[in-house]
Amino acid sequence: MMNAAKFQVLSLTDEAAEQVRELLSDADGALGLRIGVKKGGCAGMEYDMSLAFEHKPGDDLVEDKGVKVFVDPSAVLYLLGTEMGFETTKFRSGFTFKNPNEVSACGCGESVELRPSEGAPLAN
Repeated sequence: MMNAAKFQVLSLTDEAAEQVRELLSDADGALGLRIGVKKGGCAGMEYDMSLAFEHKPGDDLVEDKGVKVFVDPSAVLYLLGTEMGFETTKFRSGFTFKNPNEVSACGCGESVELRPSEGAPLAN
């Protein structure tokens, strides 16, 4: 019989979880962060983030390091296996995505080319 373990769509670094906590502390009534992907930018797609005030039907709920991230159902296959981080450098600060489904990224770092995951690496 096959083990039917559920795979988490994405994981968060400690820094990302802390930043989400900080965002939520300033947002009355927010349940977590919502992540999706949308068409845009020179590489074809962009990560889309907003505060989540409800659990919408079809959302994939990720609970990691004490925070909730709601993944838009249309983004799940593009985000499988992604590690979300947060970094502050001399020139910028923001969320980062180590995404195994990323084919390429534009030079400005604002958009990416993604392919849907086939899920094979997650089965190992």
